[in-house]
Amino acid sequence: MALLRGMGRTLGRMTGRPVAYLDKDADDPQMPLARAAAAAGDWPALRALLEASSESGNRTALVWAIADTQGVEQWIGRAIEAEPASAMPRLVGGFRQITWGWEARTSLRAQHVSREQFRTFHERLQQGEEWLYEAAELEPRWSAPWYGLLVTGRGLQVGPEIARRRFEATVRRYPQHLGAHDQRLQQVCEKWGGSHEEMHAFAREAVFGAPAGTMLGGLVAEAHIEQWLHLDGGEDDAYMRLPEVRESLHAAAEHSYRHPEFVRGRSWASLLNAFAMAFSLAGDREAARECFELTEGRVTESPWNYLDNDPVAAYRKQRSAAGR
Repeated sequence: MALLRGMGRTLGRMTGRPVAYLDKDADDPQMPLARAAAAAGDWPALRALLEASSESGNRTALVWAIADTQGVEQWIGRAIEAEPASAMPRLVGGFRQITWGWEARTSLRAQHVSREQFRTFHERLQQGEEWLYEAAELEPRWSAPWYGLLVTGRGLQVGPEIARRRFEATVRRYPQHLGAHDQRLQQVCEKWGGSHEEMHAFAREAVFGAPAGTMLGGLVAEAHIEQWLHLDGGEDDAYMRLPEVRESLHAAAEHSYRHPEFVRGRSWASLLNAFAMAFSLAGDREAARECFELTEGRVTESPWNYLDNDPVAAYRKQRSAAGR
């Protein structure tokens, strides 16, 4: 990654643009360490990494990286049994059940998922809920277990009231929790039983109810992209080019990454990539170009994977179209 960034600086001087690369780990050197230890089943090393991190730092990202590693389900149960008073292995186990559950379900639409796949999916999420609730009881100040329960709840379709309570429990502990807000946005969008109106209202309230310079600004862009995805061909592009859509994107940009109080948090690249795609779809080349410049070539998988299976290729295409 360091070599790639160096190439980006060199080629940037030659071409006026940095090399685009998939920024999977937010340039966090602990992420590959966590994956390697997870693959090796080295729980003591993982515990040390997690205990040295914080919820407002990179702990949740490390937990997701561990949970995405194949084979964790084979040894995490033993770690949980060996530490009956510890929340950390239960947190990891709960998140692994989430990713393992979705591996069984796949990303296909519900009508293409078999009954057996759904049964396995629900069983794994239910086990995840059990461990996450235990973690929440052992560490009542932690937001991460409640964040995980937001994800399991969506898969298990716990209903709007329980989903709302889990979101509120998360943000009471961590008011500007990006992951929790992203999950809540999904929960209230039309494809998960909500509506476009509810989704946009939530995004606006979350963004403009937060202090100026908030990292939550990308919620407005994500909401417009969600509605764009829902619409048929032709209607989708027409929607994104509506004057009110552009106006709302600019308002959110002014309240977030354009504001003097904005400080790049861990997920700054995700925020700017979401705005870059939204402004590109809206036909606002100048605003899109500004976002592409600010990303410094760092590409996040979402939302570009909606345009192409290769997010970097989609990013490059839209960046070129914006004249960057």
